[in-house]
Amino acid sequence: MKSLTRRYKLCNNFIMDFIEESKKRLLLHSCCGPCSTVVIERLMPLYDVTLFFYNPNIYPFEEYEKRKNEQKKVCENLGIGFVEGKYNDEEYYTFVNGLENEREGGARCTKCFEFRLKETAQFANENNFDLFTTTLSVSPHKNSLIINQVGRDISQKLNIYFLQESFKKKDGYKRSIELSKEFDLYRQNYCGCKYSLR
Repeated sequence: MKSLTRRYKLCNNFIMDFIEESKKRLLLHSCCGPCSTVVIERLMPLYDVTLFFYNPNIYPFEEYEKRKNEQKKVCENLGIGFVEGKYNDEEYYTFVNGLENEREGGARCTKCFEFRLKETAQFANENNFDLFTTTLSVSPHKNSLIINQVGRDISQKLNIYFLQESFKKKDGYKRSIELSKEFDLYRQNYCGCKYSLR
């Protein structure tokens, strides 16, 4: 009986190792630590997840640093890789030029999604990831349909798969709040750019 139990354990370990090795590599764009918590929790069993923190829209720079450090804390707690994109805020302002007075959630935000997801997809392509996605759809203030459309458009142009999701479903946002409290995370009170401060 001991021999059978040992064989079962060895077989089970082999299967688990095979599953881990065969997971597709996913690059997860994240807007902030709190939003990333539930997304990482949901994706880790299915994918080999690496987090990409690319948010040159965040203003001021001190706020960017604060959010970045909270994001690192989440990655350390959950045991996944962290990559920081370049903080090129001037490129961001150029990209959304002319849309400064758009309402929150309007055309400027769509351009902001495009700006960040395009960079994520390019990084994913250059570093042999199988697919990419974003935490942006966790927020009840963000339109998942628009985010997914932007992701699909970039996916087609750059020939890399975009995982379409609405992470706010199944109480995703509520779960992110619970995990943020558990990890003792700073939760910001505005989206990120200087226009959203209004």
